[in-house]
Amino acid sequence: MGLISKLKLAVPWGHIAARAWGSHQAAPVLCLHGWLDNANSFDRLIPLLPKDFYYVAMDFGGHGLSSHYSPGFPYYHQNFVSEVRRVAAALKWNRFSILGHSFGGTVGGTFSCIFPEMVDKLVLLDSSPLALDTNEIDNLLTCKRRAIEHVLQVEASRKPAQAVSPEEMLQGFLKNNSHVGEACGKHLLQRGTTQVATGVWLNRDRRITWPEHCFDFVSRELFVHYIKNLQAQVLLIKATEGYYAIRRENDGNREPMMFVSSSLKSVLKERFQYVEVPGNHYIHMNQPQQVAGVISSFLQNKEGTPAPL
Repeated sequence: MGLISKLKLAVPWGHIAARAWGSHQAAPVLCLHGWLDNANSFDRLIPLLPKDFYYVAMDFGGHGLSSHYSPGFPYYHQNFVSEVRRVAAALKWNRFSILGHSFGGTVGGTFSCIFPEMVDKLVLLDSSPLALDTNEIDNLLTCKRRAIEHVLQVEASRKPAQAVSPEEMLQGFLKNNSHVGEACGKHLLQRGTTQVATGVWLNRDRRITWPEHCFDFVSRELFVHYIKNLQAQVLLIKATEGYYAIRRENDGNREPMMFVSSSLKSVLKERFQYVEVPGNHYIHMNQPQQVAGVISSFLQNKEGTPAPL
């Protein structure tokens, strides 16, 4: 399935960039990338998925080729959720499915709780439908304070974008993204950087360095309350060597993810499917064949029961 179009959707602060595969008359699937990634993260997975869908992979604001937010306006979680609604409106989608990796799954999951009638199926790739972090609940006010201070510091510094060699950029990227292989890192940086006379610089907004500043963390009670609003069928794919939270590089503490999956199962019953696959957090890029089959079965299954694996 070849790339058929590049989209540029108008928003009040500029545009949201996206890539699209398939016929726009087919059933729509919105693909949401992880924190500091971009739409290229789905390039290896989408060609392995069923051809009878229309896949649109968007760049969140401040990421990839999408416009940065205007000065003075921070990147809050609800802004990203709002972007999903804006994209759906621009594409004239009343109902669609969502495929979200990591942060993209959390944004997509939150959207699915707020606009339940709009989401048919929700695929969470090593993600949670809401930002649940028991360690963060006691520090919410501190986290919010740091988020505000970080934005003010970045805006006050007015440092110009720093150009470095492509190799230096790649090595720095891989150092900060240990789960991404070199080939996948290069692919993400193709869309995530701009070539200039002295090298390349990152496209992303420097105000979005710390993802925890933009998450809306919820308590366990709120988590259960929110997911009761879900109407979508939900598939949660957990990578055995991935991670479920933004500040952990391993699954040493599996209890929060067990709470997430057990709560989804308890509330959604036959509308929820949980699958573990061998691989790390970027399984959809490094080994897309490991997840393509189960995603394909889930998308094509028209019944309310889990698809056979």
